Amino acid sequence: MKLNIKLLAEVCETAGAPGYENRIRELVRSELKGHVDLLEVDNLGNVIALKKGKSADKKVMVAAHMDEIGFMVTHIDEKGFLRFTNLGGFDPKTLTAQRVIVHGKKDVIGVMGSKPIHVMTPDEKQKVVKLSDFFIDLGMAKEEVEKIVSVGNPVTRERKFIEMGDCVNCKSIDNRVSVYVLIEALRLLETPAFDTYGVFTVQEEVGLRGANVAAHTINPDFGIGLDTTIAYDLPGAQPHEQVTRLGEGTAIKVMDASTICDYRMVDFMKETADKQEIKWQPEVLTAGGTDTAGLQRMGKNGAISGAVSIPTRHLHQVIEMAHKKDILDSIDLLIACLNSLDQYNWEHKA
Repeated sequence: MKLNIKLLAEVCETAGAPGYENRIRELVRSELKGHVDLLEVDNLGNVIALKKGKSADKKVMVAAHMDEIGFMVTHIDEKGFLRFTNLGGFDPKTLTAQRVIVHGKKDVIGVMGSKPIHVMTPDEKQKVVKLSDFFIDLGMAKEEVEKIVSVGNPVTRERKFIEMGDCVNCKSIDNRVSVYVLIEALRLLETPAFDTYGVFTVQEEVGLRGANVAAHTINPDFGIGLDTTIAYDLPGAQPHEQVTRLGEGTAIKVMDASTICDYRMVDFMKETADKQEIKWQPEVLTAGGTDTAGLQRMGKNGAISGAVSIPTRHLHQVIEMAHKKDILDSIDLLIACLNSLDQYNWEHKA
């Protein structure tokens, strides 16, 4: 199969800060209509898509979060400049003079402003940049700003999707690339081994909130998280720091800061990838967590859980980048796993 670049671009570019996933939620729903056996939205805003399996004896939950890191307006000053707080983690040094979109009564473009370097003191030039050093400039007087923007409005990054060599580049590759992977997998799946719940979750970037609720409701026997992971295959990186590398295949998570994946699921994924000749690499991420933690622990009985991760450069910055082949390998591995979960011995090994 080939990447559906048009759909991937639309998924990545659509706005959806934590708690404000309305637009991306509607896009997901429209793309899945007619391709799944049940499609619903829960009280928190998660999209739950059921694909019935050969057997209903077990339940599988696959989670990809819809939300992207963003901001929220906290104050409008006397000159119309906006102060804000973050929704999810940011690398502040990447925000200087970047465009953002403020989602008020209508969308308006703003610029992340800060003190010009020309008027900084020597000490200020040496300081580590903080989010509080920035404000949003809308180019309008306070009276005009207040007609459109209110305290509490969400703000997202303004960056278009482009192709760069063998890679794709956009804001919100984290985690829209996984949203795309799950959409494509659900559309390509015919009859998986077990009833499979594809869940497009909300508010992951602020604490795995959607996944926790959905796992509690579904109570899956198996859980598969879909998310990006660090590819620090860059100049200056030591081999042990890289975590994953672009173009080396999909990543099979072993652990992150919130989850030690079930060794049975890790072994199953590795064996499945090898059998299907899908390129893969191991992922051990010592910082950061994903929806996999919610899948593993928030159901009544707990779930045998692991994760398929997409290696990504420049995570939680203004733009992020993933390799096209790694994305395709991730789709292939997810489908292969869902089709063969019933062919593995899931008993604990001695």
